[in-house]
Amino acid sequence: MSNYIEINKNAWNLKTEIHIQSDFYENEAFINGKNSLKEIELSLLGDIKGKSILHLQCHFGQDSISLSRMGAKVAGIDLSDKAIEKAKEFAQQANVDTQFICCNIFDLPNHLDKQYDIVFTSYGTIGWLPDLDKWAAIVSKYLKSEGKFVFVEFHPFIWMFDDDFRKIGYNYFNSGEIVEVNEGSYADRNASIEYSTVNWNHSTSEVLNSLIKHNIEINSFDEYNYSPYNCFNHTIKIDVDKYQIDVLGDKVPMTFSIVGTKK
Repeated sequence: MSNYIEINKNAWNLKTEIHIQSDFYENEAFINGKNSLKEIELSLLGDIKGKSILHLQCHFGQDSISLSRMGAKVAGIDLSDKAIEKAKEFAQQANVDTQFICCNIFDLPNHLDKQYDIVFTSYGTIGWLPDLDKWAAIVSKYLKSEGKFVFVEFHPFIWMFDDDFRKIGYNYFNSGEIVEVNEGSYADRNASIEYSTVNWNHSTSEVLNSLIKHNIEINSFDEYNYSPYNCFNHTIKIDVDKYQIDVLGDKVPMTFSIVGTKK
């Protein structure tokens, strides 16, 4: 769809205010110093003090600001103007110099001309993008030579199921756009909002091959049988920040991670 960016921007603008007010994002604790990053990405990032980081699709900036609090020089990018407006407010409250840019990720070269030590993106990002070849080109463009790409995402296996995880509802492979009308949000299922979305499923091979094509050497690829976020229906909590689907248990991958190096 030619207007998918406009449709999705409207969706995220509607969801931003709901998300900020929700218990899901623990915003009050975050403002008071809580690090929003999860165990998986923290272990992959390592010591980032003094590093420059580009955070793609940053929503309203919690993770970007957390990276800044850890000593990195950070720029966060998102297409939602409402989210970026809030991110700038929170950066000021947190007294950090995190830079925020509002634009569609594919339009980023018109807004930013700099390379970074690390490009980072996580959880629910690539499904909003129709073209992973263009995505990987952006990742590569903004990485310095020998720079590090850190990526954590929900596993494509999970996106095959319907919302109740009772049947296969979607293609594992990218068979075209998925257009839906939604109510509420993963952060507040009872929120009184309705909006349309356009997204795409991307197989593991599509992700890996797009990065390899654009000179990202894959250093590690890992899969995890849990989600760090309680953002799906019918979950059970198995540990701190670890959730599984009740009918699937520990038998399937729910998230995966990639670390790569720009060559």
